[in-house]
Amino acid sequence: MAAFRYKPSSWVPFRDQKVIDRVRRISRQAITVHPNPDLTIQVVPDDMAEFIWLNDLFYRIKTAMDADRSCVLILPNPAHTYVKLALMLNRFRVRCRKLWVFIMDEYANENGVIAPDTWKFGFMYAFKRFFIQTLDPKLRPPARQIVGPTARNVNDYGRIIADLGGADACYSGPGWTGHLAFIEPDAPEFAAGSLEEWMSFGPRVVTLSPFTIAQNALHGFFGMSGDLAAVPPKAFTIGPAQVKAARYRMDMSSITTAGTSVSWQRFITRLVWHGPVTPCVPTSLHQLLKTDVIITE
Repeated sequence: MAAFRYKPSSWVPFRDQKVIDRVRRISRQAITVHPNPDLTIQVVPDDMAEFIWLNDLFYRIKTAMDADRSCVLILPNPAHTYVKLALMLNRFRVRCRKLWVFIMDEYANENGVIAPDTWKFGFMYAFKRFFIQTLDPKLRPPARQIVGPTARNVNDYGRIIADLGGADACYSGPGWTGHLAFIEPDAPEFAAGSLEEWMSFGPRVVTLSPFTIAQNALHGFFGMSGDLAAVPPKAFTIGPAQVKAARYRMDMSSITTAGTSVSWQRFITRLVWHGPVTPCVPTSLHQLLKTDVIITE
């Protein structure tokens, strides 16, 4: 019987078939082995990833506040986890007066106008709702230290982080395309002549990949209904430069779809950690850095 062969769709950002075939075959045991000794990869039970991240967040904030020093974090949007973090800080009466939080990305419309923090599907809105409103008012950081992208700061976002000495920690997880934050592999705004140039890029408003729009249409904030029209076409994001400059990095692959065992992260996780380092798979930049990687079973 003749074999039926085909190439990945031209819509797929990374299409090297030999690499794709190789990473598909990676076993659970092999996935934790990497030539970069500073890159630690561990596979954990499904219910452990959030705990590991939450524990790290709480430890960094409490340690810094106890020492009366600043703690600068670049954070993603697993919204309900922030309720748990706030409750832990309340329980231990941690005054977060020197905590700085930078939201790593936010939606924008077709004209590049960033969603306000009052839009109920926005990431800044979610962080304020789940973290700030849960945190005891006596423990909250000053409002100016919870920073999300706006029309006023969009051109200075990277500089504001750098002026604070850079991020103490940056937390992330790969999207369906391998994006990091909303650093998309096929966004024209991140087009670069080399890997080195790409890694120097800072924050900007970008065009979202159709795959990212499909991915986010399955998330809870958009009704888990595949409503493609509900997801904005653009977004603001930090750049590779902010990820590289962070003193600590944790990347997590643990997302399933609507509480099922279905996960679009199964393949991209293998490609991110065991494929080439390339802007075509943005999260792969971690392979060159010191990063803790958490992958659920």
